[in-house]
Amino acid sequence: MIGIDNKQNSDGKEKAVENTVIQERLAALRKVMEEKQVNGCLFVTSDPHGSEYINACYESRRFFSGFTGSNGDLLVGLSDALLWTDGRYFVQAEKELAGTGIKMMKMGDDDTPKLTEYIKSRVGAGERLVTDGRLLKAADGIKIAEILKKKRAIFLTEEDPSAWLWTDRPADSAGEITILPDKLTGKNAAFKLSALSSKIREAGANSHVITSLDDQMWLFNIRGCDIECNPVAYAYTVINGRNVSIYLKEPVSPMVKDYFGSLNVNVRNYDNFYADLEKGPVTTPVTVDPEKINYRAYQLIRKKGKIVERSNPTGLMKAIKNEREIANMKDIYVLDSAVLTIFLHYIKKNAKSGDLNEYDAAMMLDNMRSQIEGFNDLSFPTISAFGPNAAMMHYEATETDHAKIEANGLYLVDSGGQYDGGTTDVTRTLVLGKVSNEIKRQFTRVVIGMLRLQNAIFLEGCAGRNLDIMAREPVWELCMDYKCGTGHGVGYMLNVHEGPHSIRWRPGEGKEEPIKPGMIVSDEPGVYVAGSHGIRIENILLCKEVAENDDGRFLTFEPLTYVPIDLDGILPDEMEPRDKALLNAYHKAVRKKLMPFMEGDDIAWLKDATREI
Repeated sequence: MIGIDNKQNSDGKEKAVENTVIQERLAALRKVMEEKQVNGCLFVTSDPHGSEYINACYESRRFFSGFTGSNGDLLVGLSDALLWTDGRYFVQAEKELAGTGIKMMKMGDDDTPKLTEYIKSRVGAGERLVTDGRLLKAADGIKIAEILKKKRAIFLTEEDPSAWLWTDRPADSAGEITILPDKLTGKNAAFKLSALSSKIREAGANSHVITSLDDQMWLFNIRGCDIECNPVAYAYTVINGRNVSIYLKEPVSPMVKDYFGSLNVNVRNYDNFYADLEKGPVTTPVTVDPEKINYRAYQLIRKKGKIVERSNPTGLMKAIKNEREIANMKDIYVLDSAVLTIFLHYIKKNAKSGDLNEYDAAMMLDNMRSQIEGFNDLSFPTISAFGPNAAMMHYEATETDHAKIEANGLYLVDSGGQYDGGTTDVTRTLVLGKVSNEIKRQFTRVVIGMLRLQNAIFLEGCAGRNLDIMAREPVWELCMDYKCGTGHGVGYMLNVHEGPHSIRWRPGEGKEEPIKPGMIVSDEPGVYVAGSHGIRIENILLCKEVAENDDGRFLTFEPLTYVPIDLDGILPDEMEPRDKALLNAYHKAVRKKLMPFMEGDDIAWLKDATREI
């Protein structure tokens, strides 16, 4: 099925070291494929709920490829294998796929076909492609099924091909469920259920099925601990008219059962979801979101009758934060910013000592953040990267694999926490010692772009694609680009990456959601030079109204993040007067917000770090 030449990497050079573990796994997989008369196996990075970050038991793509990034699809044929991933992971994937025989496919590059386009160009009549339909997004499954049907090929989705060989896979588990009080949520679950029922009726449907975890957590005002850094519990929800059922993993505590009983919601066994969906009564039409439901569930629902394809109403409802959520987020971001600022001072002061390394620095910051009242977890593993490692956008230092932090380059730290009251995410890049003026020029342009977007004023109705240029243009003027979006939504005590809105210049696969008041979004332009350095400055912004007149309703952003930007990386001559004014105004606000939390020499450092230029 996959008939291209088996090059080791994109430039055709042979790798110096072979990854025999992955090669042996692929060889064993191909042997089983031949026995089962299968021409291709597709392994996607997901779980049955379409989660971005997944538990180890679902990491079949990683098992067969060795690639550890959070996004990637692996297609294994009888002779070749290919892995698609996005620009955040190009450097990392090239390193981790070295010697495996797997070809990296750079998503978004003009000369790289999409996975579905590649399958269409290579599949032949009678050939068989297998994937676990529970892990495949319905929108992708629909496209692949249509392609294979036209090619008179066979799509097998009811078997997990990783189970053929992955016999020692980690067990899945479920943890305790927490019920959130109204002081944290602002709106109770009964109110949200009523609002959702109205949305279902407006769509002309009788029923609705939700498999995405953050949607369900928000709807019922519950949180879990089933996925690291993501406060979610494994669950499925079926709303069938007035009858609402949630499927949870056993055991479910009596308190949780009583809570759902008070909402007139039936609690059923998680493992019975697919059987119930196939045999149980679900009144059509049924609304489902093909971008948010897995292909196996979609197939079972489609057999019952009419489907109304709509974005999950809960997606937009939870993206627009209410007054209580916004107030709590503002408070927690100030505390989080203060801790990060103290950490950055420590790194700047001790970089020359030679005693710092990426891993110890990450552990130090994680420990400092854990002392904040209401801390529950990190919102993602801390990215602590010095020099060339910062060019890998989602690099993670480990106890056995890390670099020293020295006073001769750039140090990037991207981190955040999960708190009672919000989810944080912030990136700063520090200049340690002397760096070239060219690097400072890049640093300055990244800061200019971040501040211009943060201070944008725009008409209601603008989507992220309309705003992306404000942050990206200063970098484009250097004939450089960052291979990712500029901003993502941020959850409230939920996933750090949240839709349906985003800020990126490339159009997405689905509907582009306008930025609305109450939405929270990241602002994180950057520069990444493989083998040299990475620069990223990230603030989190709250969208709010600035004015309304005959020309329309005008919106702007308010920063939630208050952390100094390293002035050692700034070339003032690169900045226009308005850009200097924006930086000075931001630093004045940082100084005002954080000074009450500073003690000792942190006070003097904060004053100097936020001085006017």
